[in-house]
Amino acid sequence: MSNRLFIIGGVLVAALYVLFSSIYVVNEREQAIVLRFGQITDVRTEPGLYFKIPTDIVDSVQIIEDRLLRQDIADMTVQVSGGAFYEVDAFLTYKIVDPVLFRQRALGQLSVAQDRIATRFDAALRQVYGLREFNAALSEQRPQMMTEARDLMRPEMAALGIEIVDVRILRTDLADEVSERTYERMRAERLAEAALLRARGQEQAQSLRAIAERQAVEIVAAATRDAEIIRGTGDAERNRIFASAYGQDAEFFEFYRSMESYRTALANTGTTMVLSPDSAFFRYFGSDGEIPAASTSFATPLPQRSAPQTPSTSSDEPALDGLGIEETVAPTMTLDDGSELQPTVGTEAPPPAEETAPASNQ
Repeated sequence: MSNRLFIIGGVLVAALYVLFSSIYVVNEREQAIVLRFGQITDVRTEPGLYFKIPTDIVDSVQIIEDRLLRQDIADMTVQVSGGAFYEVDAFLTYKIVDPVLFRQRALGQLSVAQDRIATRFDAALRQVYGLREFNAALSEQRPQMMTEARDLMRPEMAALGIEIVDVRILRTDLADEVSERTYERMRAERLAEAALLRARGQEQAQSLRAIAERQAVEIVAAATRDAEIIRGTGDAERNRIFASAYGQDAEFFEFYRSMESYRTALANTGTTMVLSPDSAFFRYFGSDGEIPAASTSFATPLPQRSAPQTPSTSSDEPALDGLGIEETVAPTMTLDDGSELQPTVGTEAPPPAEETAPASNQ
């Protein structure tokens, strides 16, 4: 009885083994290749439940991916036309579209296919970047570069039964040494531009300073001229008035001058003077304070003179400082924003002082 049970159990186990070894399942993300003694006999691309000859001795099944797969490449250093270097991060998506070719050329192993894809991807990126200048990868040419890299890989990958669906460039940065050189070049350019602006500013400042100094000399010269003319006119008028007064009453004028001399000489200064009583200085000193009799005959008043005229200056005359500096146009400087820097307004020489006519003698 026990031997019969063992036999029945063995038969059931064998039947289950045969049943399960003859069944294989293909889901929606896979495709299967059926091999008979190493030769491909069937390809299953549709999901479902399939049967084969029991055991793996005769028929064997190899599962192949039937979904989009991704291959990444990171921190790849590429050289562009001109010798500059970029660090690039990129990825591509691919799909196994021909499982028979994939089995024959890549043994149906993703690791083998990925090594081939990585090598070809690297070469395609280097070729695409090598055909372009320094700034092309950072411009609107990037979509074109990704399309070119994809098209370069497709023929070779099609021989493996793989279709390259898309190529994407994630990052394009300058290498560290290139970034440093770029920064130094930009810094040198900015320093040169700053030095140029500073030199232009100093040149402008010197020009404006020279104009201001010249105008200052002209203003001082004009003011000095007018002051001397006015002072000379006043002195002339004063002398004329004194002369006219002296001519009207010489005796009174002599008395007035003597009183002024006494006030000045006999002030409380501690000075001792030894003079003769008959000296002309004491002519009015002993007059008991009597004022001389008024004169009844007055001399004819001196004719009134007109004050000298102030010389007028015209634009065609040389500068008043005597240096012969001619009128120049104030320089201007155009800034980067388009505005012009001009000298400060208000540095013109003032007009000469107006003269007043002297008052007539009454």
